[in-house]
Amino acid sequence: MAILVCSDVTMSYEGVNVFEHLSFRLERGEYLCILGENGSGKSTLMKGLLGLLKPAGGKIEYSDGLTRNEIGYLPQQSPVQRDFPASVYEVVLSGTLNRRGMRPFYGKRERALADKNIERLSIEHLKKSCYRDLSGGQQQRVLLARALCATKSLLLLDEPVTGLDPVVSAEFYDLISDINKNDNITIIMVSHDVKQSIKCATHILHLENKTCFYGTVKDYIKSSVSDQFIKDR
Repeated sequence: MAILVCSDVTMSYEGVNVFEHLSFRLERGEYLCILGENGSGKSTLMKGLLGLLKPAGGKIEYSDGLTRNEIGYLPQQSPVQRDFPASVYEVVLSGTLNRRGMRPFYGKRERALADKNIERLSIEHLKKSCYRDLSGGQQQRVLLARALCATKSLLLLDEPVTGLDPVVSAEFYDLISDINKNDNITIIMVSHDVKQSIKCATHILHLENKTCFYGTVKDYIKSSVSDQFIKDR
């Protein structure tokens, strides 16, 4: 069953159409990488998927019982966010906020979920550490654990390895693939890493000069859309 359906979507920025007439559907458990040069509309689409920006045309719909406040999101970090003065446990626990409802305090279920995802991301030894004292790779694991606390089915990741060294980046990509395959969580990831995207993803969405490609990795490799993009890398 489709977890996401985009129907004839046009997204605009400051009154100018960034891309037009985009249609695709994503099934539960699939892994979509969104590729394209800077300014092609990747971030604009991500804002649309999160409900932060309304499409200029068409519709973005979630199904399979999913609502937008049940989406796990790992954004690009700003310097201010990297310097956030909270413990690792507090950051991860904050991912359960929407599950808490109107209750003023976190309950046993929320704390158990935070502990589960801290263990899942192998950061138990950092639980009491201050978030701002961590390395970039450790901070990304913390934020991924937080995002997992917010969802059971869909993760959106916006260039999650930016600023990480190659070894840490490869470990993080492996971690995301493991979550996708073993937890059956659908992944939508914005990336500039074409080789890694082709290796990990099931589907590619390529945004370029107001034209769009959507299809399987196999079809993308065969397409004319990918030719120059892959050669340049």
